[in-house]
Amino acid sequence: MTPEIPGPAPREALGVVVPFDMELDAELWRWLPADVDLLVTRTPFLDDVVTVEFAREVAETSVVTEGVRSLTAGRAGVVLYACSSGSFVSGRAGQEGLVQAMTDAGARDAVTASGAMVEALAVLGITQVSTATPYTPALSLLLESFLDEYGISVTGRAELGLDGRIWEVPYAQAAELIRRADTPDAEAILVSCTNLPTYDLIAPLEAELGKPIITANQATLWAGLRRVGKLAHGEGQSLLRLTAQSGSGQRDQPVGQLHDSGPQRVPDAADTFEV
Repeated sequence: MTPEIPGPAPREALGVVVPFDMELDAELWRWLPADVDLLVTRTPFLDDVVTVEFAREVAETSVVTEGVRSLTAGRAGVVLYACSSGSFVSGRAGQEGLVQAMTDAGARDAVTASGAMVEALAVLGITQVSTATPYTPALSLLLESFLDEYGISVTGRAELGLDGRIWEVPYAQAAELIRRADTPDAEAILVSCTNLPTYDLIAPLEAELGKPIITANQATLWAGLRRVGKLAHGEGQSLLRLTAQSGSGQRDQPVGQLHDSGPQRVPDAADTFEV
């Protein structure tokens, strides 16, 4: 007699709409608890480089909502739009309109990368940041304008000036970008772009610089998991640790005292990671 084999246990799922050129799916998974899946779909191909117009095109409402409908046909109730520039390029109204369009298309709840970064800063009580981006100056300035609409001032910025293949930026270059962006009056450093690898840089650079580092992929997964009652994984990352500790989402340590576990080595060009 064949023994009865139970079926797989129910699993939570987050839906994710990403631009067609997204290369960091594996990095997104690193923040997930073991009992949550990512269901990912991509926007249609565009024969263009990363410019302001490109960002607007990958965030066209009809394009994003088509992805939402395909994801919510299955298990995904919460859907993430994992593109920073696409969700800040049209300002606060554009970001909030995109969230509304996603819920109208069937998402129980919706999160954009830029909205998640603002949410993370609000939960930590941060109103002054420096920004680190791989973008051209035109896109970086639009990010600054977007943050200003939410009452977040930018004390300094650094950018790489790239218009494509951002996923190829090595950790050593990304780390130097973040250091260059920092200013004494910045309460945190905001690292924008979901195609810029950052996972292994966050904790050691927070220890080095003495302030939170909020990255696009980190904030997006953190915000999505909050909506399904789950905690993001990321050892030593201040956003995850402080919000998990406080429960209420309020920062419970001074920014300058984020780490007490000693120095951590910042990854360099000789290291290899699963990103």
